[in-house]
Amino acid sequence: MISLHCFGEERGLVVTMTSKLPYVDSYKDLLIYNKARDLSREIYRLSKDFPSDESYSLMSQIRRSSRSIGAQIAEAWAKRFYKKHFISKLTDSDAEVNETEHWIDIAYDCGYLSQENKQRLTEECREIGRMIGGMISKADAFCGQNEPST
Repeated sequence: MISLHCFGEERGLVVTMTSKLPYVDSYKDLLIYNKARDLSREIYRLSKDFPSDESYSLMSQIRRSSRSIGAQIAEAWAKRFYKKHFISKLTDSDAEVNETEHWIDIAYDCGYLSQENKQRLTEECREIGRMIGGMISKADAFCGQNEPST
């Protein structure tokens, strides 16, 4: 049995299915996508306090990588009819999670993030990474239903 978290009429609804993905209108209904957006928004908010000389370096790098996590999940969703493409886009998203975590460490090292914010953001990255790993390991639950004919 596969337990997948998605957003329905009640936020955070847990749907348990035995063989296929529950009805989801779009990637925007996936909990992981919404967590990625939350992370991106929080990084944007915190990075506003970085020094102005970081605008075109650390600030833009951490914002770009954190925004790319959700973008790659959206692309994976679009490619879910083809398992290998789906997994490839999810591994790209996982790479962006790791890059974001790296930039969080650098921001902390430079004194731009507190220990508390670093720990919180790092845990959010790791949770998203675990969820991506879960999607990859359960790719069959997401992929191949109603495959377009070739």
